[in-house]
Amino acid sequence: MGASLQLILLGALALLLVSAGVEDVRFRTIGNLKNAAIALGAPLWWWASGMAFWPDITLQIGCAALVFALFVGAFALSMMGGGDVKLIGALALWLPLAPLLRMLILMSLLGGALTLLMLLGKKLRRRKAQAPIEVPYGVAITLAALIILSEPILNRIG
Repeated sequence: MGASLQLILLGALALLLVSAGVEDVRFRTIGNLKNAAIALGAPLWWWASGMAFWPDITLQIGCAALVFALFVGAFALSMMGGGDVKLIGALALWLPLAPLLRMLILMSLLGGALTLLMLLGKKLRRRKAQAPIEVPYGVAITLAALIILSEPILNRIG
């Protein structure tokens, strides 16, 4: 039952992530309900995974709070949108430290590539640099999280 519930929860998380990425591309925003659903799904994940309150869940919450606080700083400097920050914080509740760090590194690389592609597209359309581009960073977050989340699933198949 636990493994089945874990796969269901991962599937629901993946659908929410894809939905958040699409929403960010279309509207340059990620809805609070999606972020709340992801965050509120984490305790179910902890339970299905058999995590102990101490130290597992407390470390998970502490790491998520730290990651969220760091990215609130990026938001305060107008480097990221609020929905992006909330999405990262919600994902941090799901991922142990090592996968979380891999996700953040991958997210940064994908976000940089996305930014370069958007700048190139703007230059090719010969638009003046009057307004800064709005990078849908939720796409980079979503792709990085899906790649990291797929590792345990794909490792079970082989």
